[in-house]
Amino acid sequence: MKRTIPTLFLIAGAALSQPKQPPAPMTFFVTSAGPGDGANLGGIAGADRHCQRLAEAAGAGSRTWRAYLSAAAEGGKPAVNARDRIGKGPWHNAKGGQIAKGLSDLHGDTLDEARIGNTLTRATALTEKGEPVKGFGEKPNEHDILTGSQPDGRAYSDGKEHTCKNWTGNGEGSAQVGHHDRTGGPSVSWNSVHASRGCSQANLISTGGGGYFYCFAGGN
Repeated sequence: MKRTIPTLFLIAGAALSQPKQPPAPMTFFVTSAGPGDGANLGGIAGADRHCQRLAEAAGAGSRTWRAYLSAAAEGGKPAVNARDRIGKGPWHNAKGGQIAKGLSDLHGDTLDEARIGNTLTRATALTEKGEPVKGFGEKPNEHDILTGSQPDGRAYSDGKEHTCKNWTGNGEGSAQVGHHDRTGGPSVSWNSVHASRGCSQANLISTGGGGYFYCFAGGN
């Protein structure tokens, strides 16, 4: 007599035999180290090069990396918006975890997206090495991430200093920062919480940072 294998077992067996999908490639990270000269990153171009070097060291240099930084209008040149530099997404961290599906999701452009939020937290905002960055309550606290941006990812237009002379200054001035761990400060924004105490490395550290910034692959 021919035996019939129940459909349930066939389905379960097929599911077990499916190969595990590899993690998505890294397209986002927090720099594991800054250039070391405070907010003087060599301008946005210098910050891009820093992202690229760190990505190459991590085996992800085949993609084009951009720093998530805004810059003020200067010398007849228009302002630069961080959100316009990083492509359309989606973005994944070094462990393959999805950070955001796209620009609107990343910045909470709609009410629903703002309510739900992206997945950036201390546990997911990893460096290119796949390591967490120290946050609020840890020593040293390094949750200040340089962005020079408003919460929507755009540059400020109020005439005040938010980018330490467009990322070329390490003295007077200040830089707008976000908190990668979404804790501390008057809000919990990942990209725009408060201004740094100054632009030097010592001032960035005293405010609660290390001169780190976000890097995304897929920029223009």
